[in-house]
Amino acid sequence: MRHCSKLLLSSIIASSVFLLSGCSSSPTGRQQVLLFSEQDMSQLGAQSFEQLKQQEKISTDTKKQRYVQCVTDAITAKVGPQPGFDKWEVVVFESKQINAFALPGGKIGVYTGLLNVATNQDQLATVIGHEIGHVLAQHSNERLSRSQLANAGLQISSIALGGQQYGDAAMAGLGLGVQYGILMPYGRAQESESDIIGLKLMAEAGFDPYQSVELWKNMAKASNGQQPPELLSTHPSHDTRIDDLKEGITELPAYDPSKPNCDALRS
Repeated sequence: MRHCSKLLLSSIIASSVFLLSGCSSSPTGRQQVLLFSEQDMSQLGAQSFEQLKQQEKISTDTKKQRYVQCVTDAITAKVGPQPGFDKWEVVVFESKQINAFALPGGKIGVYTGLLNVATNQDQLATVIGHEIGHVLAQHSNERLSRSQLANAGLQISSIALGGQQYGDAAMAGLGLGVQYGILMPYGRAQESESDIIGLKLMAEAGFDPYQSVELWKNMAKASNGQQPPELLSTHPSHDTRIDDLKEGITELPAYDPSKPNCDALRS
């Protein structure tokens, strides 16, 4: 019994040290547990993105690609160098999905269905800034870490991120379902945090932050009283989101209206 007590105490101490070593703060100061390195997460994101590009239909519309690239470049220019990857990559996927995503490693995907709802460059910048916010705040790392702590105890060191055994957990951590291309919502705190980060990024890049409110109004209309679009399939509700964005806008410095004319590339 005494031996078992010692083992239990040792396990508790080891677990506490392990968890403390993974504690971190998000860009907004929210406490997180991050168990994986940014290099590992970037590698996982890059591998998953390559698989997505093989399974999803990539748009051949060069105007749409240039348009989305223009908005993305304006925002990422304000982000600066990131650990774990050298540059951001954006791909437009041909799909009716009203959605977009960003993976660790700087991989961004935008579905053409979103461009029918985000009616101008400022509204598109709202979405792209939000998705980049997920990467900057390491939300995939946070979700994957929580998943592994809940489902696999503390045997994190033995997990190969790309391994067969933990493939589903890794995909869930990236916001992808078992079938690639099916995006799973983040939690309420993560979504709200990305809204605030994205709002700041788009304003710094010269886009009109007030258009973020119009974007979410469009998203609400797109639901047509039925199943909401993918980007509305998580908390907070669109009403709460709009109210939070309005409040966030009041805390922003005056935005620089000398934004790039990406809309000209769309026509």
